[in-house]
Amino acid sequence: MTIKSKFEKLASEKNTPCVSISLNTHRTHPENTQDIVALKNLLKEAEDRVIAEFGKRPVAALLDNIAGISTEIDVNYNLDSLHIFLSNDTKEVIKTACPVTENSIHIADSFAIRPLIQAQNNSAEYLILLLSQSGVNLYHALNDSIIAEIKNDDFPFPENAHFLTAPDKASDPKQVDNMVREFMNEVDKAIMKVYHEMGLNCIVICTEDNHSRLMQVADKPIVYAGHAAVDYNNIATHHLARQGWEIIKTIQAQHNTDAISEMHEAVAQGNVLTDLQEIFQASVDGRGDLLLVNQDFAQPVLMTSDRTFEMAADKNAAGAIDDITSNIAWEVLSKKGRVIFTEPGQLGDLGHVALKSRY
Repeated sequence: MTIKSKFEKLASEKNTPCVSISLNTHRTHPENTQDIVALKNLLKEAEDRVIAEFGKRPVAALLDNIAGISTEIDVNYNLDSLHIFLSNDTKEVIKTACPVTENSIHIADSFAIRPLIQAQNNSAEYLILLLSQSGVNLYHALNDSIIAEIKNDDFPFPENAHFLTAPDKASDPKQVDNMVREFMNEVDKAIMKVYHEMGLNCIVICTEDNHSRLMQVADKPIVYAGHAAVDYNNIATHHLARQGWEIIKTIQAQHNTDAISEMHEAVAQGNVLTDLQEIFQASVDGRGDLLLVNQDFAQPVLMTSDRTFEMAADKNAAGAIDDITSNIAWEVLSKKGRVIFTEPGQLGDLGHVALKSRY
């Protein structure tokens, strides 16, 4: 199950209470031993807060989940952050490669899934094509790591079988070029099969000449998101993943820049909301087209109705929603809008949160 499908499931749960715990973690030893202590302290704090607000009997199953969850987490396989979602009915642990601003506990009638939305926002699944006429390999990548090599009826692709045996034709540049184009056309068709199955764009690692020829015959050039030069002395998968991730990061940064420009252009058309109360109501009504949120901003609130709230000074206050932007982000996403978390200061005079409305 992908992170996206997990947060969709978690977002649909309503329970009293839902406990969400997020903490930064470490990938290697001995630093990951710190994670054990941090997790123990957060679980104890969560237990104390739940008992103080709800008592023991109504949330007995939840307290059992809190008490037992640490035995199900192996810190030797931590990534950059750990997220735990617990209720009387749910027990879910998700590890992501996206750090959180601070370790936190959220207790409300729904889960705080903003960290998962943010992780999804900052993560990328894509394909890496190692292309040469002596053979072709295709890999499934996530951020800066290769998850697996694609192996099917087409991949790994054998060497170019289109060659000329007649001496007069083998010396004809046009004939040779036609044979290479035919090989690239077969590679492209094989890539398109995988694209239609997985919906992932592709980074191509090869010579400039091979890349140019692939683009000339490609059915959908847009599927090939970028190109990096191949170093045949260094084609280990971790090196290929670094090359692919550098291209993807550049694409993501440009995507964020374009979204901020789109928001500023919408200001002149009167389609941008910056008041948090108005943003919340518009998101509930399905009017949210594009939501931009400062990744370091969070606002606890006390709900006064289904559509209104008061700002809360203490996120630990009884009945408080620890961060209303988590709810807003899910409302926008679930109604086919877009959500992007920005670096501090990128929104400028728009403040910490801005919503481009559909109407």
